[in-house]
Amino acid sequence: MVTRLAELPLLVVLLGFSGLIALVPALFALGANDHEHARDFLYSALILLVITVMLGIATAAYSPRDPARSHLAALVLAYVVLPFALALPLAEALPDTTLINAWFEMMSAFTTTGASVYQPDRLADSVHLWRATVGWFGGFLVLLAAYAILAPLNLGGNEVISGRVPGRGTVGTAQVTRTADPAQRLSRFALTLFPVYTALTLLLWGVLLVLGESGITALIHAMGTLSTSGITGQLPFQASGAGLAGEAAVFFFLIFAITRRALPGIRLAENRRPLLQDPELRLAALLLVSVTLLLFFRHWYVVSETGALTEADALNSLWGILFTSASFLTTTGYVSSDWQTAADWSGIGTSGLVLLGLAILGGGTATTAGGVKLLRVHALLRQGERELEKIIHPNSIGRGGAEARRMRREGAQLAWVFFMMFAISIAVVMAFLLLVGMEFEPAMVLAIASLTTTGQLAQIAAPQPVDYATLTDPVKLILGIAMVVGRLETLALLALILPGQGRR
Repeated sequence: MVTRLAELPLLVVLLGFSGLIALVPALFALGANDHEHARDFLYSALILLVITVMLGIATAAYSPRDPARSHLAALVLAYVVLPFALALPLAEALPDTTLINAWFEMMSAFTTTGASVYQPDRLADSVHLWRATVGWFGGFLVLLAAYAILAPLNLGGNEVISGRVPGRGTVGTAQVTRTADPAQRLSRFALTLFPVYTALTLLLWGVLLVLGESGITALIHAMGTLSTSGITGQLPFQASGAGLAGEAAVFFFLIFAITRRALPGIRLAENRRPLLQDPELRLAALLLVSVTLLLFFRHWYVVSETGALTEADALNSLWGILFTSASFLTTTGYVSSDWQTAADWSGIGTSGLVLLGLAILGGGTATTAGGVKLLRVHALLRQGERELEKIIHPNSIGRGGAEARRMRREGAQLAWVFFMMFAISIAVVMAFLLLVGMEFEPAMVLAIASLTTTGQLAQIAAPQPVDYATLTDPVKLILGIAMVVGRLETLALLALILPGQGRR
């Protein structure tokens, strides 16, 4: 069965999986006696599955010339085609919505951005579950693509480790047909990642249930955490009912968006070293401690001047800053219930630029997080550190062996190229938003929110919260395209567009 599925085009398989996951909200609505929404999702699932079977029969004998680039093209097409397919159940459940709103909602969920054009109380629980399920599906696709599609082509941050040209496979893998075949690689990693990804989601769901959240709310938050979509249901995350213990549980599970080495069951060459020596984890800890202490002492200084200092408010403020900073660093977007405590405690707000900067840095490579990625930042820091050493000791020899030297040289160069391309992408998206009539500050926040796949930045990082429902259709179209660019990364898109021959 798995072998037959692996022979089908990737886009057809993903379309069939889209139909299968539509059965999840259908079963939930049926159990909640919401028969109308149950029929909407069930009929949509059947339509998608019938189309999948027809396409599967028509493409059964398809054999691409370049399987690796074919899977990369299928991944790009998935973000073009699947949001329309995923919008079918949403359009059936919300007959008064428009196509652009349904498309934008599903594009936001599928790219794990988490932005919504609908008010929470307008949507039934089954529709909220559909949004979370689509985001969860999008997170799994990101993980699968990182290991099975992008890694063999030195994309998605792997170019920093290998030091090779992005979009070009590793030399020597062509002779090993069993491990180099993309279809086999996809099926092998799918069978490895899916049970782990599902088990972690169910584990967090059970923990949140025990801590006091309702069943559907806990499931949505568990899916939103593992996929870093930050999707919520009828209630915002701050009012979910699990309290500080629930936030601590979510905080612990954010480690899977910081380093891929924390994901159990995945055999990696770098797993031979202790987890605490992982560069992405150590860099994330340094960033979180620095930002938390900086913001905390800023509020502390103001409060100490006024004399209204209480230990409880200080501890709550410290936790709120730490949790929210970690959430936006991993591009999840959940906000702690104590985030506002710091502002109320000192009487001054927290600049949204801090959260914008954390979201730009992003999480770990080969995780569901977006942004520039911590490994690229680590490579730039190591290269800068080495340059300072050479200024002091011009004849010194760099430490760390061949791997560290490769990261400081070729890896840092490729990281800088990606960082510049990311900055240019922000400027381009902002320019298009300004051309369609947006003001500068909202345009900047929305551009960063879409490219880092952190839709919650529009509500918390903007000077005035931006309501996605009030945006015009051209703005939604621009943001939707930017979400795809941010999710796939510009290097992957360029590797697909540029000719494969002649790259060195």
